[in-house]
Amino acid sequence: MDRRFLVRIPFLLLVLLALLTALWAGLLRIGWRLPPLTSTLSAAHGPLMTSAFLGTLIGLERAVALSAANSMRRGSLAGYIGPLFSGMGGLILVLGVEGLWGPTLLTMGSLGVQITIFQIFSRQPAAHTATLGLGALAWVIGNALWVAGLPLSTVAFWWAGFLILTIAGERLELGRLLALSGMAQITFAAAAGLLIAGLALQLALYETGVRITGAGMLALAVWLMRHDLARRTVRQQGLTRFIALCLLMGIAWLGIAGALALVYGGVRAGFQYDALLHAVFLGFVFSMVFGHAPLILPGVLGIHVTPYRPFFYVHLALLHVSLALRVGGDLAASQAARQWGGLLNVAAILLFLGNTLLAMRKAARTLDDGRRTTDRGQ
Repeated sequence: MDRRFLVRIPFLLLVLLALLTALWAGLLRIGWRLPPLTSTLSAAHGPLMTSAFLGTLIGLERAVALSAANSMRRGSLAGYIGPLFSGMGGLILVLGVEGLWGPTLLTMGSLGVQITIFQIFSRQPAAHTATLGLGALAWVIGNALWVAGLPLSTVAFWWAGFLILTIAGERLELGRLLALSGMAQITFAAAAGLLIAGLALQLALYETGVRITGAGMLALAVWLMRHDLARRTVRQQGLTRFIALCLLMGIAWLGIAGALALVYGGVRAGFQYDALLHAVFLGFVFSMVFGHAPLILPGVLGIHVTPYRPFFYVHLALLHVSLALRVGGDLAASQAARQWGGLLNVAAILLFLGNTLLAMRKAARTLDDGRRTTDRGQ
């Protein structure tokens, strides 16, 4: 294991804590009677999941990439400042500390990650790094609006924009392997621009802004379904096929979220709002997390194996079946379907964690056994 992994252990613990408490808070929010842990935990579900968990994890991935690019030269650890602040901000929320300490630290963390991505862009100016930068900027703006006291219904769309643009930027980078045409690049920029315009308009005209944001989501989903590399790799086998299926199913949920935003417009709470947000954050984002984890985690954890087992399809299937139950329950105004769907959403994510850890352990053991066999043969 890479010695630099020791530096990342505290970050990974903060990420895991944020995820587990966010899941607990989510169950509280949909009506399951559980110990509240703290009086503010239920309200912290969204910030914990988007900023403290996903934001810190993305920031940590960027820091590892920047550190590798710097080859441990001076300043190579600077990229860790952002995820450190966002991780600590999440810890403040978990502990139930009231006031602006948590939101302020998360905002500082997002700004740190923005600076890291700007450094990456300065080294490699391209459309995909610019998209990553715009995603990080959406995160900064969303957190700043949260600190300023704007409703979470507005802030949540900026957080969604952060994750959508981050994922879209990563997929655009891989799209270079397909030698995208000039028109394809223009339509991508138009779809991303539509999304960003909708987010900005929400600050003045919320309902219209949400619908334009939805149009941007739908446009990006159509673009990704048309141009993403997953359309070709889904015909392969093993891990490659699994990743492609995760991506294609996630893109479908992004399209559904866009359609819901177009239909329901400015809803700020209730069943329809729940359906819209979770189609994005669970259907799109967590599908991408499930698909990218076997590729990203080895680098973040400092191990040189890629974990994968066919059993991964179980947590993938459970995520999408349970989300369909939840969204269907939302649209039918069925609290029972929504609650059970939400509980199974949590089960899918926990199963994903368990499957991934077991696969990594098995892969590491196989690698060690192979090395011992080679050593004995010499």
